[in-house]
Order: sequence, then C-alpha cells, then structure tokens
Amino acid sequence: MNQLIAVALGGSCGAVVRFLVSTGLYQWLGRGFPYGTLVVNVVGSFLIGLLTESLIIQRVAIGVEYRAAILVGFIGAFTTFSTFSLETIYLLEQGSFNKAAMNVLVSVLGCLFAVWLGLLCGRSLFLYSGGMVYWQGEAIPYALMIVNAIGAFIIGLIATILLQKVALPMEYRTTILVIMVGMYLTLSGLYLLLYLIENGVSFQTHTSAMLGVFVANGLVCLLLIGVGLLVGKQL
Repeated sequence: MNQLIAVALGGSCGAVVRFLVSTGLYQWLGRGFPYGTLVVNVVGSFLIGLLTESLIIQRVAIGVEYRAAILVGFIGAFTTFSTFSLETIYLLEQGSFNKAAMNVLVSVLGCLFAVWLGLLCGRSLFLYSGGMVYWQGEAIPYALMIVNAIGAFIIGLIATILLQKVALPMEYRTTILVIMVGMYLTLSGLYLLLYLIENGVSFQTHTSAMLGVFVANGLVCLLLIGVGLLVGKQL
C-alpha cells in the first residue's frame, strides 16, 4: 500500500510537470511539430538511465517507496508514449508524412540515446572509489552530488519555461517554483545522508561533516538551478 501511495504522489507531480513543460514548449515553438512530447520523453529517458544507475544499481539506502515514487511515479508520468503515438497518427492524417517519420525517428533514437547516456554518466561517476572521496578523514559522496547538480540544472531549465512560457498567473508560477526547488533540495540532501549512513558513516560521530555535505549539496544545487535559469532565458 505504501508503494502505491508513493507512486501516486510521484505520478501526480510528474504529470503536472509534464503538462507545464509541454504546454510551455508549444506556446513557445508552436504546434507544427510535437516538440513538447519529444522533449519530455528525451529528458525523462536520460533521467531514468541516470537515476536507475545512481539509486538502484549503486544500492543507495533509500526505501523502496522512494525509488518507486521517483522512477515509476514521477518519471513514468513525466514521459508519455501514448501521446507520442497519437501525435504521430495526427501528423499522418494531416498528410505530414515527413514530420511523422521524423517524429518517430527522433523520438525512438533520441530516447534510446538518452537512456544510454544517462546510464553511462551514472556508471562513470561511480568508477572512482565507488563515488566517494575522503577529505580530512570525512567522506564526501561526490558522485551523488554531481547527479543532484545535473537534476538541479534541469529544474532550472523547467523553471524558465514555467516563468516565461506558460500562461499562468504569477502567484501560481512562483508557488510551483518554490515547491519544486524546496522539495528537490530536501529530498536530494536526504538521500545523500542515507548514502553516507549506508557506507558506514555514523551520524552521531560525524554530525558536522554530514550537515556540511547537506548544506554544500543545497548550495551547489541552488547555483545550478540559477545557471539553468540563465541558460533557459537565452533559448
């Protein structure tokens, strides 16, 4: 039952974010080609490859519910094969055979490449000393911090779409942005601490170091969110 609730919560968040991102892209680029569906599918494919390697293969000590909420719920709802299929059929019915063929080709190959790239990035990050380095006797989970930074950059890009492209009242856009950033900083910092505990770091004896990792992760993520916002404004 807990897994069902976790999937439901993650799925509701993923569906809302997909709607906002795809709607923003369509308002920005028009509906002559299914840009929104293509982007969410490619981004979701990259994330599922990266996070599968980081959260499952590396056995990060997070609950099954947490993994289900992220991989099955959020990313499953963020991506959409059915919408891709429907939009391709619409293109065929309109006689846009070249666009339909391009949509199939780019979506299939792009998503496969994105999953492969995500897995490759995840595996590469954990090659050196299992994703952990030690400084002055304290463990620093650099691999997961980089994963968090990548996610923060993507959130920055999505936030740009919310702020500039989607026709929502400013108070709604601000609320969504604050909730997205707050939840991401909290959850990404939490699984860093769980990863350290899984690797034998005691919270009782390394409290300052673990809090330092938590704070450093938050600052790096905030920086990358800002970079994502700046890059998004240039698009």
